[in-house]
Amino acid sequence: MRIDVATPSSIPTRQVNSHKGMLMMLGGMFCFAGADVLSKVLTEYFHPVQIFWFRQLALLLGVLIMLSLYGRTILHTRRRVLQITRGTLVVCSALLFIFAVRHVPLADAVAASFVAPFFLTILGATLLGEKVGMRRWMAVAVGFIGALIIVRPGMNTVHPAVMLVVLAAACYAIRQVLGRLLADTDKSTTTVAYTALTASFIATLTLPFFWLWPETRFQWLALLGVAICGGVGEILVIKALEAAETAVVAPVHYTLIIWGTLYGYLVFDQLPDQWTWIGTAIIVSAGIYTLQRDRLKRTA
Repeated sequence: MRIDVATPSSIPTRQVNSHKGMLMMLGGMFCFAGADVLSKVLTEYFHPVQIFWFRQLALLLGVLIMLSLYGRTILHTRRRVLQITRGTLVVCSALLFIFAVRHVPLADAVAASFVAPFFLTILGATLLGEKVGMRRWMAVAVGFIGALIIVRPGMNTVHPAVMLVVLAAACYAIRQVLGRLLADTDKSTTTVAYTALTASFIATLTLPFFWLWPETRFQWLALLGVAICGGVGEILVIKALEAAETAVVAPVHYTLIIWGTLYGYLVFDQLPDQWTWIGTAIIVSAGIYTLQRDRLKRTA
């Protein structure tokens, strides 16, 4: 565990760590967007369960290496049910997103997923008893208005599958709430291990029903790319959070829309329409405002 000491000599180091954390988070988002675009490409050939299994592969191998080095002590927990539930939610959120990008442009799906922090605020207030002021509730309301602009329910301008992204974002938020509860009793390595093992076990259990052998070199390379991008992205995000405060690196998450738009244009020749950009701008602005309010609250 790193302990920061507030001395003049430590201030430059903290600044360097913040920059390093932001760059690592930027790299992590780039990798995640790469995994997303490869997942969308692969939905033409394989079932989402098989794609998800490969996406989890690198993380699973990392956990197995940890188990070989440190033994089963990293699996010690007093909240095994919560750990398994969190891993199950990872499966739900990932599969819902992959099913959605079969039909929804990548940038639109990424933009809709940005409602996750607002779900997290609501769940934190209702389930964890966190105090949420009027300004943050207003930011949540504004964020959902942005989401409605992107989704445009009932207007038949966006594929209905975009609602799967919203459900995926809700699963992600619940998973984060469980992570906060588990942080009180379990180490982060324990949570990562249970998440990887549970998600991989569920995917492996159902994999025989959906498995198709890749027939071309491209398909093998794309599946391998999903595994590498997903694994490297997870490592970079973990390292980013170790190098800098969450409030510093969290806004970088929104660069996903940049990479998603770029990949969507280069690979699928798809660009978001003006309403998607407007809704995204509203969500990002509300999200950054919420993060800043959290930071000010912690430093007050």
